[in-house]
Amino acid sequence: MSKIGRLPITIPTGVTVHVTGTVVSVSGAKGNFTHTLPQGITVTTAENIITVAQEGSAKQQIATKALWGLTRALLANMVKGVSVGFEKKLELAGVGYRAQANGGELTLSVGFSHPVKIKAPSGITFKVEGNTIIVEGADKAQVGNTAAEVRAVRKPEPYKGKGIKYVGEYIRRKAGKAAKAVGGAGAK
Repeated sequence: MSKIGRLPITIPTGVTVHVTGTVVSVSGAKGNFTHTLPQGITVTTAENIITVAQEGSAKQQIATKALWGLTRALLANMVKGVSVGFEKKLELAGVGYRAQANGGELTLSVGFSHPVKIKAPSGITFKVEGNTIIVEGADKAQVGNTAAEVRAVRKPEPYKGKGIKYVGEYIRRKAGKAAKAVGGAGAK
């Protein structure tokens, strides 16, 4: 049995889930999502609980075991996204590095000769608090992809640690040229 697939999903108040054939639609305060179920997977709703199950013989269930857990995880993310939403936090590290959020656009000054402007996709909002950029939205994959695009503008470099990194991300630091020269001279 799939450890993830067998777990039930509780539906919070304000979220509605409709299952019609192989299409599951979830709607809430932050948006609407639909998902088409793969072959061999069924979804049932009863008393504010969604259960995902496999159908078919034991041999067919072996082939759909991974899809069972995947479908359950996607549905759980859809329910959480329309009720609470997702966010990723990035922080700027570097002298003079700044960010501004204007409407649906993020403007980054990260050491280039020009400011870099990133337009927010539909369903994504940017917030800036000090040196922290917050990417918010209802779709977990879209929030992660947008945060990765922002980070890719100026990845953190390993010598001084300057750049855009996720909050809590550990940057492995390297020794500079001077430290290597001292260590290399004594090795002869």
